[in-house]
Amino acid sequence: MTAQPPPPAVGEGSTADDGLDVVDGLVQLSFHIQAVLAQVAADHDLSITQIRLLGILRDRDAEMLQLAGHLGLDKSSVTGLVTRAERRDLVRRVPSPRDRRAVLVTLTSQGRRLTSDGERRIRDRITTLTAGLTKTEQGTLAALATRILRVR
Repeated sequence: MTAQPPPPAVGEGSTADDGLDVVDGLVQLSFHIQAVLAQVAADHDLSITQIRLLGILRDRDAEMLQLAGHLGLDKSSVTGLVTRAERRDLVRRVPSPRDRRAVLVTLTSQGRRLTSDGERRIRDRITTLTAGLTKTEQGTLAALATRILRVR
């Protein structure tokens, strides 16, 4: 990973207390998290979008339209994404019990193993990233992230 440029000087989008304002802080943090995801994806010969697909399916089966909504992609792009994951035996399509015209996408046992390993690696890297925070600060960060994501 390349070195990050120093934070801006106070008065240039930063605060005296922590060096970064909220926008700069979140952008820099998102770049770091994206790098973690990209590295874990590359270790498994996957794209970040494929990692996101597996992450969504980790907790639930989903219909193609639901996946499109979660991923912010059109249905044809999701179809290609699922087809590529199927070829690697990471997911399979099954009939939807809710709608005969729809299919559910679910993880295979191989997909579940890869997802579990990827989740562990991501968790380890982010735990290392936040190790300098107290447990209280980590809880506050998690609570704030949850609030921000619920507002969107």
